[in-house]
Amino acid sequence: MNKILNLQKQLAIIGIPILMIASIIFIVKSAMVDSHHKALSFGVTFDLLLTIPLVYYFLIRKTSIPKTTIILFLILGVIVGTFILPTENQFYLNLFKTWILPLLELTILTYVIYNIIKAIKKYKKREEVTFDFFTSLKIICYEIFPKRIAIFFAIEISTFYYGFIYWKKRTIKENEFSYHKDSGTIVTIIAFIFLIAIETFVFHLLLIRWSNITAWIFTFFSIYTAIQLFGFLKSMIKRPITIENNKLNLHYGIMNETIIDIKEISSIEITSKDIIFNKEIRKFSFLDSHNVIIKLKNEHTLSGLYGIKRKFRTLAIYVDEKEKFKNIIEKNLLQE
Repeated sequence: MNKILNLQKQLAIIGIPILMIASIIFIVKSAMVDSHHKALSFGVTFDLLLTIPLVYYFLIRKTSIPKTTIILFLILGVIVGTFILPTENQFYLNLFKTWILPLLELTILTYVIYNIIKAIKKYKKREEVTFDFFTSLKIICYEIFPKRIAIFFAIEISTFYYGFIYWKKRTIKENEFSYHKDSGTIVTIIAFIFLIAIETFVFHLLLIRWSNITAWIFTFFSIYTAIQLFGFLKSMIKRPITIENNKLNLHYGIMNETIIDIKEISSIEITSKDIIFNKEIRKFSFLDSHNVIIKLKNEHTLSGLYGIKRKFRTLAIYVDEKEKFKNIIEKNLLQE
């Protein structure tokens, strides 16, 4: 019953502003009114950029929905206004796009950076816990955006951060384990990036004969894919597997991750034997082979790219120092 009520409430929160936007579109497009009338255009702009966001704010004011989601309705209002209003009557809309919207975006970015700096300082005071940029960024994004949008935002920022900002050498500590040195994954990803570069150049030359726009769209997405792959590659080097506070933090760059309580591990085996993967037996990396199999007492969740969740009870992973890794896990198990 509570779930039904919550669903109805959420539908009302989204539905009322959407219905208001639909009504404005109907009024402007109606043959009964003159959409070129300046007073009507001002009223439509006012409603799209102020009235509807305010209504949405009062609807979410006492809920757990992040207040920053108001910006989504502001952006939607800008898009709708751009398409339904005559160009000559978009003066106030253009003012908003030129001055207010960039200011809001800058405010959110500043807020994210500020909280990341706070998180870094917090982790530095707690020597027993290692700071992880991606984990901290996700926490901050979840506070600002809806979950579905937050994970996309976190992935995009992290890809750029690991790919082009974080160049400092990551020293592997005693409780950390790399998984990229001997696996061959780095070479595979670099090969993919070179293939994309070659194919982009060739296809761009071919497509530009047919359509200049299509050629540049294809090139843009190819470059974007290469940047993503480079960010993923760097994140693997910067995000090792860690064992802290009796928890096993498994990372595969920003592509896969899960946290396992050591006491939840029923067995750990060093093996590269072929196994059949299913809904309970998962492979941690889609690029690597495996050399360690971890079996759990209960079902756990594996988090993948863009928030994709998968359940497992057995996980096949690759660790460079597998013997040391197994020994530390077993030592922690004996202490439980």
